Amino acid sequence: MVNKSTSPLGQQWFYARTRCVRALFLPEVFQIANAVHQINEEIIDKEIRLIGDEGEQLGIMSAEEAFKIALERDLDLVKIAPGSNPPVCRIMDYGKFRFEQTKKEKEAKKNQRVIEIKEIRMSPGIDTNDFNTKLKNAQKFLADGDRVKVSVRFRGREMAHTQIGEVLLRDFAEKCSEIANLDKAPKLEGRNMSMFLSPKPTTPPKKPAKPKTPKAPETAGSQE
Repeated sequence: MVNKSTSPLGQQWFYARTRCVRALFLPEVFQIANAVHQINEEIIDKEIRLIGDEGEQLGIMSAEEAFKIALERDLDLVKIAPGSNPPVCRIMDYGKFRFEQTKKEKEAKKNQRVIEIKEIRMSPGIDTNDFNTKLKNAQKFLADGDRVKVSVRFRGREMAHTQIGEVLLRDFAEKCSEIANLDKAPKLEGRNMSMFLSPKPTTPPKKPAKPKTPKAPETAGSQE
């Protein structure tokens, strides 16, 4: 039952009881909520524009008056647009709102795919079979939506012939060109020459156009 006492002590007791009850059910949500928005007695503006819990415009009033209305409805006063003049506040069940927001964020994270960077390493003297094996691995990574770093490691006197590594990398990129873009061209850093490939965005196949049905030839009417 809503406590409609107008005394300051009665309002404070009612708010404290309401907040404790909600915190029992949504303790984690309320900890997050307080860090995100100003709510209830935290709002001390002289004037705010108030929106009701049904979306109705309740006009401009003091934060104290708006808080009283929220208490009467057993709901929270939440500042939703602090940068407006005057700030905009809304009456709502803030614990329920944050619970639903957190639920939506978790669902969104489940649907997100983290793009990984896979690495393919080669030597300047790699043979054809190993080259083709590494090429297939890279193409699989790209098809899965991951970026690929391809590098050539030079040892000892191989540093005198780094152009071999560049030719090798550009040949590798060319063989992946149908499914990949060259993000970063081959670049020598220390004893490693590397480049980055990223998968090309896939476009959904176009629907085939429906064949037009030929119109039947018009027949001349019979004459009597």
